[in-house]
Amino acid sequence: MDRLADKVAVITGAASGIGLAATTLFVREAAKVLAVDVEGGALERAVADLGPRATPFTADVTQETEVGQAMAKAAEVYGGIDVVIANAGIFGTQAPIEKSSIDNFNKVMTVNVTGVVITIKHAVAYLAERGGGSIIITSSVGAVLGNPEAVAYTASKHALTGVMKVAARELASKNIRVNTVNPGLVDTPMMRIVEAEVGLGDPLRGRAKLQSATLLKRFVRPEEVAELMLYLASDAAGNCTGGMYMIDGGMQYGGGQEANE
Repeated sequence: MDRLADKVAVITGAASGIGLAATTLFVREAAKVLAVDVEGGALERAVADLGPRATPFTADVTQETEVGQAMAKAAEVYGGIDVVIANAGIFGTQAPIEKSSIDNFNKVMTVNVTGVVITIKHAVAYLAERGGGSIIITSSVGAVLGNPEAVAYTASKHALTGVMKVAARELASKNIRVNTVNPGLVDTPMMRIVEAEVGLGDPLRGRAKLQSATLLKRFVRPEEVAELMLYLASDAAGNCTGGMYMIDGGMQYGGGQEANE
């Protein structure tokens, strides 16, 4: 349908999961995408079949110089930036608070929060130059739940709500819209590990337990999250800013397991 014709997007965490699903969908909808990930080899393999509309770029979102170079590359190759999806994030290790590693806590906060702030910071000038645009932050149902044994991840996703609200207010005068997309349990390869952990070695048992935490009793597909991102990136969402868009199968009402990107 070419819903993103003539738009240029920068998508972080693009080598797998939600980021790859968004990259693939955006290219299909006629966008040009600078796909960014810290895992350069995996990224190149992931986007190899997407053609010239997808350019891989290796960068660590916690490093300002690298993020700045990514934004400059998008503008150089495609002529500007209209959409930024700040998707890169990690879950970290699970443990009760009294046994939590502060090193792990700091790492999760640095990637999930500082990385998003850096991404937004270095995108603003390019978006403003195009007369505005859309910033979409990948958050989580963890932004509204307290996930046991996931204090770092949960704190990071709660923090992203604040980042989004500040950015939406600050950037509205530049016609830059800022929203979060908040998935629940997303069916990615990482979920296989979580299933085994929750099921105490029995993945099928773990899967059933995890899905029972949602009203719809199933995981969210990465492609479903990408479709929501596509809407927020498109002109159809021209009056949407400062919003938290849940896509969790009702998990916020039906249970309290952790989300996964």
